[in-house]
Amino acid sequence: MIVMQPVLEIHESDGFGLWPVVGVESFGFLPLSGELSPAEVGTAVMGIARCNDIDPDGDRPPRPADALDSFLHGLLTFDSLFAAGGLRVTDTSTGVIFLPGCCDGLEDWRDWHQLVDGGSLLGFGHEPVSPVAERFGDIVRLTVNVEQSDSPVIEVSVGELRNLLTGAARDLADFLALAAEWASSHLPGHCAPVTAALARIVDLPAPTLPSEA
Repeated sequence: MIVMQPVLEIHESDGFGLWPVVGVESFGFLPLSGELSPAEVGTAVMGIARCNDIDPDGDRPPRPADALDSFLHGLLTFDSLFAAGGLRVTDTSTGVIFLPGCCDGLEDWRDWHQLVDGGSLLGFGHEPVSPVAERFGDIVRLTVNVEQSDSPVIEVSVGELRNLLTGAARDLADFLALAAEWASSHLPGHCAPVTAALARIVDLPAPTLPSEA
């Protein structure tokens, strides 16, 4: 069985105190779906905000002094947002796992459709680990690391991959709805812009905010 999950890479969570988070192993992956606990949603929002927590340059307003506003500043002011992670594919029959690489973040997850529709090769990283996805007719081959001649691979039909991508989009939409609810409780003063920023990252319509229901 082939399983695809949108995942977010979390670099660290220890010592974070702006809202409740769960402990995640550094550089571990947090699957995103509608089944996350509030603390797991908080961890995801922390991870995404941290990816974009970069000091402003001349094109953005200065960083606010308030700790919360400062931490969210990049998420709310960057034109091009980034989220470490992507789509993780697991072959449960062999145990082979195809992980997102460093060169194609969660915000680029729709690139998989280019592979399905046009056959474009997708490279997700570079040395020492270079995951690659290639289409050969009606089969897509996922090579865990093309730097290794004997790298494990996962093969999936184009039709099944389309279904997997539909499921991944559903997981992201469900996560986004959860995140909107979470933000209304934990970031009431920033709910709308945070939800809008998360929607931009996953390239899906922003859900109706709880206060507007």
